[in-house]
Amino acid sequence: MVDEVRRSRYAVGAVFCVHGAVTGSFATRVPWIQDHASASPGQLGLALAFPAIGASLAMPLAARISHRFGSRNALRGLISLWTMSLILPSFAPNLPLLCAALFVYGAAAGMADVAMNALGVEIERRMERSIMSGLHGLWSVGALIGSGLGTIAAHLDVSAQAHHVVAAVVLTVVGVSACHYVLDLHPADDVEAPPRFALPPKSAWLIGAVGFCAVFAEGASLDWSAVYLQDVLTTSAGVAAAATTGFALTMAVARIAGDAVVDRWGAVRTVRVSGVVAALGGSMVVLAQHPLVAMMGFGLLGLGVAVVVPLAFAAAGHAGPNPSQAIAGVATVTYTSGLIAPSVVGGIAQATSLTISFMLVTLLTCGIAVLAPVLRPRTQVAPPS
Repeated sequence: MVDEVRRSRYAVGAVFCVHGAVTGSFATRVPWIQDHASASPGQLGLALAFPAIGASLAMPLAARISHRFGSRNALRGLISLWTMSLILPSFAPNLPLLCAALFVYGAAAGMADVAMNALGVEIERRMERSIMSGLHGLWSVGALIGSGLGTIAAHLDVSAQAHHVVAAVVLTVVGVSACHYVLDLHPADDVEAPPRFALPPKSAWLIGAVGFCAVFAEGASLDWSAVYLQDVLTTSAGVAAAATTGFALTMAVARIAGDAVVDRWGAVRTVRVSGVVAALGGSMVVLAQHPLVAMMGFGLLGLGVAVVVPLAFAAAGHAGPNPSQAIAGVATVTYTSGLIAPSVVGGIAQATSLTISFMLVTLLTCGIAVLAPVLRPRTQVAPPS
């Protein structure tokens, strides 16, 4: 049984990596997709809202699918749907079809996300130690691999259609192969199937609020850090881009190393300290008069928010009898944050300044520290030493 659980952990880690690779593969080819669909910047912005809309509407279905088909078959089907949906956006010839393709793409992403996180929580419960931060770290590694290969394809002038067909086939094979080794969980006969759609329980709203603050800071930093350095601190485009890269790298490293910290400190203390670190980083960004200070601030922001969402998903999974349903509720809240963060930051910047926008980001990171106690598990997974 111990070997089976350990093998399942590695298999789910591979699925997380595949999931991230799809996202990275798509993100690097957005300019090609925009040109192919003849979309203006405003139209592209509208289209890019549809993945989050699709994910938010479809995520509650994942619990029902897992209940009916079992965790292994559900994850196998959902990860295949997600990897193959990568093909759709690049073949969309106009804006309406692009929006529809991105809706399906986001729906598949959200359902696979819930299924793999629910399995991760169950493995964590059986291993009696934290693993969720590391799993999300592997997602970040996958995203970096996918974006790196996508950048190479773009430089070689390979069409996004050819690139995404090849990437989808390869990632589908890897994902399906990995699913063969995950835990095959089936509900007891007397367990009632979860509803197809339901409002998240109260506990999910509270836990989701922590994730909301973290994802807002993450989305704002990823989309606006380079603009902040270029417009507010008048740096070169190369230096500005380095701030975004530094933020992403600190997040990936912190997630991979985060489980050891959680096992030692516990989820609540880890998230409380993470919030303080993120708030310090946000303050440095707001007060920076030199680009290096702002870059260090964005690095601390990445370090601070890195483990918060994985621990929010873990807390949701441990909080109720149906991990998939609770995780879907938290994921819905966090996806909403990721959807609105870039536009809210842009709107505030338009009305005032980017500095004021990042004052809001800093305030929300303080909320991470304040709300940390809601992540306290009902059954302690790994008590702090």
